[in-house]
Amino acid sequence: MKVSKPIAVAGCLALAFLIGLLPLASGCAPAEEGAADGEGAAPEAQYSWRMGNAWTQVERNKSMQVFADLIYEYTDGQVEVEFYPGGTLGTHDEMFHAVMDGSVEMGNLCPYVHLLPGGMMNWMPWTIGTYDEAAFAVQRPDGVIYNVMTDAYDEVGVKLLWFTPMGPYGIGCKERPIKVPEDFQDLKFRVSGSLGFVCCVENMSEGTGMTLETIPWADLYNALERGVVDACWSLWGSLIEERHYEVLNHYTDLGFGFDMNNVCINQELWEGLPADIQDAIVEAGKVAEERDFEAHRRADKAYQQQLKDFGLDIYYPTEEERMVFRDKANMSECWSEHCVPWLDEHYGNGEAKADEILAALDRIIETY
Repeated sequence: MKVSKPIAVAGCLALAFLIGLLPLASGCAPAEEGAADGEGAAPEAQYSWRMGNAWTQVERNKSMQVFADLIYEYTDGQVEVEFYPGGTLGTHDEMFHAVMDGSVEMGNLCPYVHLLPGGMMNWMPWTIGTYDEAAFAVQRPDGVIYNVMTDAYDEVGVKLLWFTPMGPYGIGCKERPIKVPEDFQDLKFRVSGSLGFVCCVENMSEGTGMTLETIPWADLYNALERGVVDACWSLWGSLIEERHYEVLNHYTDLGFGFDMNNVCINQELWEGLPADIQDAIVEAGKVAEERDFEAHRRADKAYQQQLKDFGLDIYYPTEEERMVFRDKANMSECWSEHCVPWLDEHYGNGEAKADEILAALDRIIETY
């Protein structure tokens, strides 16, 4: 029997939007008799939290606001979450530490390994590459990436709630379209603390003289504009929402990795919550995650047309051309160097665990 796809259901987006409007609808309803005397007024929240996102990301921020609204709705007003987008609670790393120590209760976190030792397991390149594949890898309660990332966040005192995707990664460049690995020649390429990605790009560009520059994501636009770097990995959403298209001339839809951040809560706070509150937050996260997957899937299609209209040169490699990059990436080396030691420490026999995870991902790719 064919299993139905949890994220690809056409009604998910509409349902999420409708549910997200419920708090607004109730807020506009006429007051009941006696409300002027304090009767029928909304109950005072028992918990008032802050949740942040360090970046200006339109659809992701909408989904996080839906999540905050649904928490209030599903807990009957017991939990009130104020959402702060665009870095108003600090840089990403500052917010990551704040969620760890509880000074900020919730946030959208990137699993960079200098903050999360097991974070590379979230998005190793050349594995899952589509929204459907990602949806099955992260679904509760036994998605292969959901399970390993839950363990990774437990290690640093943070509870993983849901995944927020922004789709497949491509390569942006100011100088030339990247059609073959040799096109990396002498470029200055921006990388991050995602060591699996760094290893992948380093191997794909081996022998070309390309140099790697570690630059925070929030500083990428300025780095490209000023010539500090002239190439980077990016996403359809980031090209539009974070305006990368303004400082790039070419984009290759390589699809060598898949972006997923993680919406999380402080672990100690989570463990102290009543079970009904936990259940309500989990349900709100499920709806927000479904909304986010479908919204980004649709936005990616619209963004591609916008980028063509803006004049960005977009190259769509064939599958054979993509495999040249994949073969050169030598991902078995990257898994051995960056994944196996952490897996060995947490599960014993890291090589066997890595093989188990890769086999599960391969089954997903073959099926979806």
